[in-house]
Amino acid sequence: MIEMIKKDAEERMNKSVEALKAELIKVRTGRAHTSLLDHIVVPYYGSDVPINQVANLTVIDPRTLGVSPYEKTMVSTVEKAIRDSDLGLNPTNVGQLLRVPLPPMTEERRRDLVKVVRQEAESGRVAIRNIRRDANHELKGLMKDADISKDDERRAEENIQKLTDQFIKKLDTALAEKEAELMEI
Repeated sequence: MIEMIKKDAEERMNKSVEALKAELIKVRTGRAHTSLLDHIVVPYYGSDVPINQVANLTVIDPRTLGVSPYEKTMVSTVEKAIRDSDLGLNPTNVGQLLRVPLPPMTEERRRDLVKVVRQEAESGRVAIRNIRRDANHELKGLMKDADISKDDERRAEENIQKLTDQFIKKLDTALAEKEAELMEI
């Protein structure tokens, strides 16, 4: 029983760390990377689909992305979707290729993004602490039902706390890496 609770908590904490990493990837740095456009959806024959399903995304140089739609008719639609996104990008049409230059980031914008990243990390920490609380609650329930002893519960809570510390450290490492990447000129 205790092992199941610990394993469940570990899996959920791991998912929280992975979710934070996925959110951090979306935060724009000065360098071009194709995952920057992942959340953009494009209207395609009556339904909205992710941009990577209607176009090939490439990195042309460190400050420019290339987007080449699979169909000629989709060029203007994809261009409009990128322009209307929350990224503040302005693609230029070069025949069948859209060049998406990334403007250099100002110091003020970098500091704002660091604040956003820290807020995301704090949300991740709260999620991990909530998982710890749930696991400890399940352990207390097992002790009340006399399924485990008081000593077993105490040891299991210590293990859950070690797990929590380990995953919060992973979150902090991911945060530090992203902050360094953002502040890099």
